[in-house]
Amino acid sequence: MSIAPWSYSRIKSFEQCPKQFYHMKISKDYQESETEAMRYGTEVHAVAERFIRDGEEIPKKYAYLYGPLEALRRRQGNKFTEMKMGLTAELEPCEFMAKDVWWRGIADLVIIDDNKAWVIDYKTGRSAKYADKGQLELMAMATFKYFPEIKQVNAGLMFVIAKKFIKEKYTDDMIPSLWDKWVSSFKRMEIAYEEDIWNARPSGLCKRHCPVIECVYNGSN
Repeated sequence: MSIAPWSYSRIKSFEQCPKQFYHMKISKDYQESETEAMRYGTEVHAVAERFIRDGEEIPKKYAYLYGPLEALRRRQGNKFTEMKMGLTAELEPCEFMAKDVWWRGIADLVIIDDNKAWVIDYKTGRSAKYADKGQLELMAMATFKYFPEIKQVNAGLMFVIAKKFIKEKYTDDMIPSLWDKWVSSFKRMEIAYEEDIWNARPSGLCKRHCPVIECVYNGSN
């Protein structure tokens, strides 16, 4: 048994609190309830995909998306929406649901133009103050693997409500050090799984937002 495949969201959940991660993702004692914000985010992603892929008209409710999405649609290059990517433990591209898949990720939009790529992730948060570029790193690294001709990836977190665009640039010479960083994170999660040690990591979210009621830091205790 292995804890793979892993993803950006699984690593972040584990780092936030190993104990909560165990109960939510491994033993699955609790189900994460869908919030209104989550539903809204899902709708925005679907609208963006249909607009860029199919040219489908944007509903009036989401009219504010037209400007930034139209700029992306007009950008030169082959476009891949909601692109599912998988990598083996040898960092070779594979099917998203392959038996030997080791890492998984879904890129909201990938644009390939000659030896450059653009990787965009849509965000519906109301603030970009604490933007985490980790997801961009992983999507960029996977893009380099899926498209070996790519030498540079221009990536961005597009905060469609906050109207902020957080940019980052990755070049192919950065790949080894970035993978070392993320593999180290995965190994910490793998060790916890193998040794079955899931220590709680208290934070300001424990008392009101954690569903794991048997944890000593939960507000229900």
